[in-house]
Formats: sequence, structure tokens, C-alpha cells
Amino acid sequence: MKYDTATIERMVERITREVMLVLAEQEAQTQGGGQAGRCADCSGQCAQTCVDRVQHVVGAGASRLSSTLGGVNVGPGIAHMIDHTLLKPDATQDQIAQLCYEARKYGFATVCVNPTYVRLCAQLLKGSTVGICTVVGFPLGATPPEVKAYEAQRALDDGATEVDMVINIGALKSKDYALVERDIGTLARTSHAGGSLLKVIIEAALLNDEEKVKACELAKAAGADYVKTSTGFGPGGATAHDVELMRRTVGPEMGIKAAGGIRNLEDAQTMVAAGATRIGASAGVKIVQQAKAA
Repeated sequence: MKYDTATIERMVERITREVMLVLAEQEAQTQGGGQAGRCADCSGQCAQTCVDRVQHVVGAGASRLSSTLGGVNVGPGIAHMIDHTLLKPDATQDQIAQLCYEARKYGFATVCVNPTYVRLCAQLLKGSTVGICTVVGFPLGATPPEVKAYEAQRALDDGATEVDMVINIGALKSKDYALVERDIGTLARTSHAGGSLLKVIIEAALLNDEEKVKACELAKAAGADYVKTSTGFGPGGATAHDVELMRRTVGPEMGIKAAGGIRNLEDAQTMVAAGATRIGASAGVKIVQQAKAA
């Protein structure tokens, strides 16, 4: 029986997902936790495995990195700016495996998943250049800093390389800026101690421009690496206006992640033109395919 190319590729993807899941289960049974996918002895100099540090440099504006022979080529392609995202509450292990397969195939910056799937992703992506991003205090942000810190630490122990936290939105709107800064600062210290980047989700759709500016100022003062527009679960997603406002506020020193409602290459290009250095999207494959066809 003959099969066309598309059918064969679907079969290969399905088999790959099943094999990856089986291998992950076997490894989980034979090994303890640990920081899967991290280099134990390169002191952060290895672009092949220290993805968290590589992405920090890229987010700061670098378009090329030096590395040893065989290291990852971090170029200007759109895939390297995308956090390939699946945060639905009903996401299955099979869907997470597919997400990881696609991330390897297309060379996305990270997969972005709920904390419960960080360990699985660390196993499935071990040895790849794809980072593992997770969310903390998600999607409401209305938990104490100490609880967010514990959640982040667990994710770091499971292998996360980036943490996207939601600020305490109610505290910001109440002008309790000390609490907001403590909230972010606690997560910044926890994340950085574990070698992880911290992105701060301000949920811009719930804020006026003055509040957006203040949220970005507090994130910068507290030591965050990125500010991020949205959770994707709020009343609105990323807008060019918000990204431009955030960039003017934080300057060139911080990264900006645009997330929520980015469904195609045109949307992604609009956000990058406005100042975004990272894109959070569930449509990453479509965006990359459109970029290749352009």
C-alpha cells in the first residue's frame, strides 16, 4: 500500500509521540528529579544546553552568539522568538508530547506549559535546545508571594528554565506598590537562584495606561527579565499599543513578551515591530510555516 507524504509524516509524528512518552515514563521510574536538560559543568557557557542563559542574551538584543563546535545556531528567525504554548486545563500528555515534538522540529525558544507538565517536558526535551517555560500564580495572580515562590521552586526543581508569573493585579490597582514589588522581587530571586529567567505578566487588558507603566516600572525595579502583556485567559490579548508603551517604559534593557491572540505571522510581525522580543502563541507552527512561505 502506498502512502502520500502528508500521511507518512502524520504517522511518524504519532509514533514519535508514543516513543517519547514511553521513554519519559521509563526515565522517570529509573531516575529521581533533577534539572533535566541542564549542563552540569559548563558554568553557563554552553549554548547547546544552557538555554536559559542563551535566551537571556538574545532577549537583550543579541542576534548572534559565539559557541563551541556543534553548538546551537541562534539566528534572527521567528521560531527562536516563540514560546510554543499549551496552557489549556484539559491538555493531555499526548498533546504535551506533540508540543515538544513540534518545538524540537521547528526550533522554538521554549515550550510554555502548566507546572504539572514541566517534568515531562524536561524528559522529552532533554538534550535539545528548547527551553521549558512555566507559569506561576496563573492566571489570576492573586496568591501570596511566598506561595508563588514555592510554586516556582518546584517548577525549577522539575526542570523549568523560564518562569512567567502573574502580578497581584488587585494590589496594583489598589496602589499597594510595595506588595507588588515584593511579589515580583521574591520571584526574581527564586528564579535567578535556579538559573531561570523571570517574565512578569501584567494582564494589560485589565489596566489603564498609567497602571501599565507602573507595573512595568515595578517589574524593572524588582529585577525581572521580561514584562509580558497577557495570560491569554483575560478579557484581551496583546496589542501593539501596549507593547510600544511597555518598551518605552522599560527601555532596551528588558525583554518584552507579547502573548494572547497572536494567531498568524502578521500578528507576530506587528508585535516585533512594536518592540516585542518574545512571542507567546499556540499557533507557533502556523507562524513559522507562514514565515517560510513568505
